[in-house]
Amino acid sequence: MPKEAVFTMKLEADLRDQFMAATEDAHRPASQVVRELMRDYIEQRRQARDYDEFLHRKVELARRQRDAGQHFSHEEVEAKAAARRTELQRRAIEAGS
Repeated sequence: MPKEAVFTMKLEADLRDQFMAATEDAHRPASQVVRELMRDYIEQRRQARDYDEFLHRKVELARRQRDAGQHFSHEEVEAKAAARRTELQRRAIEAGS
């Protein structure tokens, strides 16, 4: 990919010096590391946006289902789980006999 843009930024001298020393220790050009950091940041932001969109869709679907009466109350879920636990315990006891 051709490099056609120049990016100038202000930062603390100590941060710059530490960064340059770290890139020298790694035998990598500072500009290459900065490009890699930028790409990583862009990918992290893309993933965060994708997750936010997924979560928004999931919440909207749940709200529509709730509004349409397609849901179970907490009490109903707890009662069904208790009945299932009781049944599993009964089967475990029978299997152990």
